[in-house]
Amino acid sequence: MKISADEIASVIQQEIEQFESQIDVREVGTVLEVGDGIARVHGLTNVAAGEMVEFPHGIIGLAFNLEENSVGIIILGDYLKINEGDQVKSLGTLLSVPVGDAVVGRVLDPLGNPLDGKGPVNSSETRPVEIIAAGVAERQPVAEPMQTGLKAVDAMTPVGRGQRELIIGDRKTGKTAVGIDAIVNQKDSGVKCFYIAVGQKDSSVAGVIKELTERGAMDYTTVIVSGASAPAPLQYIAPYAGTAMAEHFMYNGQHCLIVYDDLSKQAVAYRELSLLMRRPPGREAYPGDVFYCHSRLLERSVKLSEALGGGSITSFPIIETQEGEVSAYIPTNVISITDGQIYLQPDLFFSGVRPAMNAGISVSRVGGAAQVKAMKNVAGGLRLDLASFRELEAFAQLGTDLDAATQSKLDRGYRMVELLKQPQYQPLNVVDQIMVIYAGTNGLLDQVPVNEVQRWEKEFLEFIHTKKKDVWDALDADKDNGATMKKADDPTTQKVIAAIDEFNKSFN
Repeated sequence: MKISADEIASVIQQEIEQFESQIDVREVGTVLEVGDGIARVHGLTNVAAGEMVEFPHGIIGLAFNLEENSVGIIILGDYLKINEGDQVKSLGTLLSVPVGDAVVGRVLDPLGNPLDGKGPVNSSETRPVEIIAAGVAERQPVAEPMQTGLKAVDAMTPVGRGQRELIIGDRKTGKTAVGIDAIVNQKDSGVKCFYIAVGQKDSSVAGVIKELTERGAMDYTTVIVSGASAPAPLQYIAPYAGTAMAEHFMYNGQHCLIVYDDLSKQAVAYRELSLLMRRPPGREAYPGDVFYCHSRLLERSVKLSEALGGGSITSFPIIETQEGEVSAYIPTNVISITDGQIYLQPDLFFSGVRPAMNAGISVSRVGGAAQVKAMKNVAGGLRLDLASFRELEAFAQLGTDLDAATQSKLDRGYRMVELLKQPQYQPLNVVDQIMVIYAGTNGLLDQVPVNEVQRWEKEFLEFIHTKKKDVWDALDADKDNGATMKKADDPTTQKVIAAIDEFNKSFN
């Protein structure tokens, strides 16, 4: 094949015409020392806080400490491959993660790299990991329910879309189970879910992913893993990365649920980084800005105004306590940032009450406004009744003779405790919850033996779904009517009472 001189000349002329001289100016620094996930770098005089830098082998770092003669960099990767004297170049961009539908159903690390073996994340969009939360004028009050499917939570500490409800308790008291049940319950609701595992054992996270997959929840869930073996910088940024992915959906008018499991370990990772960077330690050796570390994260959970699309992020931060010490530094910090807490008590958990929610300490500072009206009517006094039952129970253990009124209160309390027990991965529809709680709080279970209450609930719900579907449908359609389940002459309430009476006659 021969190419003429004219063709060659025309190509060269075209190249000359289109030539643009571009000078790629980047700052380059030198590693002074490296170790434990951090590096000190000399020479990056114009680098900004939070800016990304690149080490050899493509390892990314983040400018963390800006000092007079050096920059403290946290290394988001394998710091063992970095050596003293290596060159570091600033990238001129803030840390960003991929967002969009491509991340849904995936297991990712905090940088958006896949961990599930399903190939790369094919997303053209990214969002900065750190942004300023929406201001007051960009928000609206929380008034839409976020059903968790757990009777105890939806009845006594209801959660609304855009709320932050803390799950707090000692280790092995079912904290993760509450968050995972809430995720499983979002099936077919259109809510995108994010489970962010910080400092957890990889085997535990694998178990969670297996359960979510088996229940079809991975179809709308993203799992972000920064396990116990991950470097402290990755554990620190994981919650921010997951929140950035959720914000993409929120600003497109959709609803998201995030479970941060857990923020105690993120605080420990942040403390480790801060101490290595020689930042002055404060209470319990945490840096002075550890409160800001959590507040700027949790303030991003919001119900946006209608002008911005009305999207929301609801968050369940998890905090682990030591021996029930809720007055420790990190627990009190996060309690003061959130809109309520679900306190899980070890004594209740080990006695078989699961979820092991302590009705006295647990509270929702928003949820009543976002609760289904029928549920509000049936469960209005439930939390106080359960708290007073616990006091009566302690008193009754002294062996004193009790009058008939106190004994009947105790008997009903025992039945309500049984009724609020719920196996893991079995969330209930809010209509089912309203029916069984109405039966318990209005004395329609007083003749059922305590050890038969759970069997009664199971068989009653089967009876409703198979033989009385019209009653279920009527309550479902009428559940936001203020009179439903409150006034005895309300038609829907009468149908529910008649169905319970009919079932009780056949129950044995």
